[in-house]
Amino acid sequence: MSELEEEYRLDYFEENDFVRKECSECGAHFWTRDHDRQTCGEPPCAEYGFIDDPGFEEEYSLSEMREVFLSFFEEHDHERIDPYPVAANRWRDDVLLTQASIYDFQPLVTSGKTPPPANPLTISQPCIRMQDIDNVGKTGRHTMAFEMMAHHAFNVREDAEEEYAYDGEVYWKDETVAYCDQLFESVGADLDEITYIEDPWVGGGNAGPAIEVIYKGAELATLVFMSMEQDPDGEYEMKDGNRYSPMDTYIVDTGYGLERWTWMSQGTPTVYEAVYPDMIAFLKENADIHLSEEEAELVHRAAKLAGHMDIDEAEDMDAARDNIAEKVGVSTTELVELMEPLETIYAIADHSRALAYMFGDGIVPSNVATGYLARMVLRRTKRLCDTVGVDAPLDELVDMQAERLDYENRDTIRDIVRTEVEKYRETLEQGGRRVRRLAKRHAEEGKPIPTETLVELYDSHGLQPDMVEEIADEFGASVSVPDDFYSLVAERHDGGQAFEEEESEDDRFTDLPKTERLYYEDQYRTDFEAVVLDVFDREEGYDIVLDQTMFYPEGGGQPGDHGTLSTDEKTAKVTDTQIDNGVVLHHTDEPVDKGSIVRGQIDAQRRRRLMRHHTATHIVVHAARQILGDHIRQAGAQKGTDSSRIDVRHYERIDRETAKQIELLANEIVMENTTVQQEWPNRHEAEEEFGFDLYQGGIPAGTNIRLIHVAEDVQACGGTHVRRTGDVGCIKLLNTERVQDGVERLTFAAGDAAIEATQETEDYLGAAADTLDVSPSEVPETANRFFEEWKARGKQIEDLKEQLAEARASGAGGGEEIEVGDTTAVIQRIDTDMEELRATANAMAEDGKIAVIGSGADGAQFVVAIPDGSSVNAGSVVGELASFVGGGGGGPADFAQGGGPDADKLDEALESAPDVLKQVENA
Repeated sequence: MSELEEEYRLDYFEENDFVRKECSECGAHFWTRDHDRQTCGEPPCAEYGFIDDPGFEEEYSLSEMREVFLSFFEEHDHERIDPYPVAANRWRDDVLLTQASIYDFQPLVTSGKTPPPANPLTISQPCIRMQDIDNVGKTGRHTMAFEMMAHHAFNVREDAEEEYAYDGEVYWKDETVAYCDQLFESVGADLDEITYIEDPWVGGGNAGPAIEVIYKGAELATLVFMSMEQDPDGEYEMKDGNRYSPMDTYIVDTGYGLERWTWMSQGTPTVYEAVYPDMIAFLKENADIHLSEEEAELVHRAAKLAGHMDIDEAEDMDAARDNIAEKVGVSTTELVELMEPLETIYAIADHSRALAYMFGDGIVPSNVATGYLARMVLRRTKRLCDTVGVDAPLDELVDMQAERLDYENRDTIRDIVRTEVEKYRETLEQGGRRVRRLAKRHAEEGKPIPTETLVELYDSHGLQPDMVEEIADEFGASVSVPDDFYSLVAERHDGGQAFEEEESEDDRFTDLPKTERLYYEDQYRTDFEAVVLDVFDREEGYDIVLDQTMFYPEGGGQPGDHGTLSTDEKTAKVTDTQIDNGVVLHHTDEPVDKGSIVRGQIDAQRRRRLMRHHTATHIVVHAARQILGDHIRQAGAQKGTDSSRIDVRHYERIDRETAKQIELLANEIVMENTTVQQEWPNRHEAEEEFGFDLYQGGIPAGTNIRLIHVAEDVQACGGTHVRRTGDVGCIKLLNTERVQDGVERLTFAAGDAAIEATQETEDYLGAAADTLDVSPSEVPETANRFFEEWKARGKQIEDLKEQLAEARASGAGGGEEIEVGDTTAVIQRIDTDMEELRATANAMAEDGKIAVIGSGADGAQFVVAIPDGSSVNAGSVVGELASFVGGGGGGPADFAQGGGPDADKLDEALESAPDVLKQVENA
């Protein structure tokens, strides 16, 4: 018996004559109006019962179904709110992609730190679940990209001791189930066929009772009642093995899959025909997939059983396919030949929609975080297109979905896709060579290529597992690709738990009040008085806590202030300023008395330079976005006194001309001399007006957030800024570089630091001009001429070395000759560099001779080259010779090199070479 059984005994169930049953197939407990029902109704315990027999009275499109849902809850006193982006890391830092509507409100709203935008509310939230990627196309119902229609209510228990951003109960379980029933009834569903399956939920340290709502074989809703938190002494033990106890907040978290509700209304063979009818038709035509009437009828019958193909449920996917084939009366081979091209088409349509969501919301492909996930989906989609014979450009397919989703940045989306496809081609060329080497080795060892290697090949080279399988087959190496391969890859890169872990706090400061921060009142003021609340020892120096301060603590990429704290008796030097849970810590070189009044003096020049650079950071990001596109978002920043840097997400290198455009626009904003404004609006009002691009530098907590307006740029920011853009002085872009794939770094200087940086560059140019004895304007041309001449001389030297090597090989350079079997060997000492040694040895080997060349130019070095037809192993020879000089070496059988530090024994080693050659030949 479930420990939560009583949580499911709702008044609503009792009042409407529901009974609690146990599924005869899977053992799950469920509630139903049908007293004779034996199974829970969810596949594989039942088949889809609505294909060709829709479950609602009317047929709905996606947009129509969405409106039916949202309007229903608006009519029941819920406020409709706009959906959030699919990139959840735009407003929270603990996950990457939005996987459910509740993600919009975690962790700040669900924890009670911040009020919800409305209570209760309703939303239709676009989501992407990477863990479903391997099921897409196969089950008929799974989509990686989907909209979760939902209604939420945020409640607080009456006996809660802490104060939260909302209070009281809006509604709870009975009302939630009643709303669900009423919604079904409003679209003409048969309420007797609905089952409510008990399925307790756990996640991110929270838990609660939950209900899966099944209708005609499809799960159409999940009703989660988040009400418990992890507690070692908790009353309830949940399915994750941990114990939980009730928490102060309790939240209605529902999810209704828009795509499945639309599918239910249409009764098409799969959800994909209901959601992407035009694109499915286009892809079938493009791939030349045409079904006869008999084949179409077979697809219909197989579609009703496709729920058995769930990778998460089926123990053996091959057996599941065999079972379906047997039930529809064809061989498994026939079924696979018919279904796999269709399943591939379905996946292409779904993945294209996911890519449109990702790139439309500003995700840039890269090797980390959301960028990696986007790249993974794109490369898988391209491979699927190639496999099934879709020759339409991938950017065209993604654009079809972007147009349907009403994205305005379609040109950028297409540009990103084209750039990524080209990168993928280059990657495949490089990675294919590695797979061939790997396959050859595993074939020789008689071992299969393991799953970990497949994942690593995909991570490093983007190589799809079926491509590895093809190459491996050429060499006779075996590969076992797990059915959930892409889910395994996604797990490596997807965000962690759904709740933010609390930052560790120093216990010493917990009883101290939060420091009043005066710098927000006047950012130009540099002196103040305060009371010393406490003094703490540090490893080096002291932490001084004041009741108020003008010192800015490090945050948002801006370093902490420096300065002094003085009493009548002493002055302590402040070398850094930090903050711990609202308590500002002044790091000093010596203590001051607790309870005394101190005079604080900030290093004004340093603060001014930091303020200029912080405001300049906002200006540079804004300029970069104007020049490069709306997808530009901050990936990191660090402000300094001499220069600052800003990392932005972008899919191409920023060339010199583009950098100049950014610099010019940034300085235009400076010269406009507009006011830099700050305000503290309600966070939800700010998000509604400006979007989640507010959170470029981090996500603040609280009901109100501080916004900084610099020209047209608006960001949530806690740093210090100048009063007007003209106070920045000027901005000089010093450098652009790629710090990782998909992230470009712009380094710049502002104000007097920009002048200093420019003067330094001029000094370098002047010094170069003096050295070359030309004017500064002639330096580039002169340097280029010298460089070309230097390259030409280098080429001449290389040619002469090769001629010399050929001359030596032909006998002009002397050396001892001996016969080793049927081959002449030349043993010679040439005191030159390794490059010339290799050239000489190769020339001799090409002339059909064994070459043993030694040099004492840098220690003792050897090169051995073996011509075709000789049985001598070069690596073995080098190893023996190197042992004479205290070193080692080796290489393949036809060419090897090595050496050691003892050059005095080089001649002795070469004298032993004839014996070594004969020993190695006879070995």
